[in-house]
Amino acid sequence: MSYPSLGSFPTPPPTEQVAFHRSELSVILSLYGRMVAAGEWRDYGISCLRDLAVFSVFRRTAENPLYRIEKRPKLRGKQGQYAVVGIDGQILKRGNDLKTVLRVLERKLIRAVD
Repeated sequence: MSYPSLGSFPTPPPTEQVAFHRSELSVILSLYGRMVAAGEWRDYGISCLRDLAVFSVFRRTAENPLYRIEKRPKLRGKQGQYAVVGIDGQILKRGNDLKTVLRVLERKLIRAVD
């Protein structure tokens, strides 16, 4: 059975998006799980845009993100493709190794034990 032709509609070119790879998400979600267990974080959101991918971390769902973990592949050869950005927009750490960049957030887990 053949279907009638719908005409020649131009198809827009596929839009490129930056996304986190499964191995990158594994590293991020490992930290996220530890922070949830410590009671520091409660929610997250992921955005995949044309120039960057963002993993946002929230203390409560309705507020602004506490931290944003950003991936900008265009900065790979310059300042580093990964960055941790604070609630005020300040870049806390930047680099090409995701685990090293995320260490700035792991300090929150280290607390003195009484």
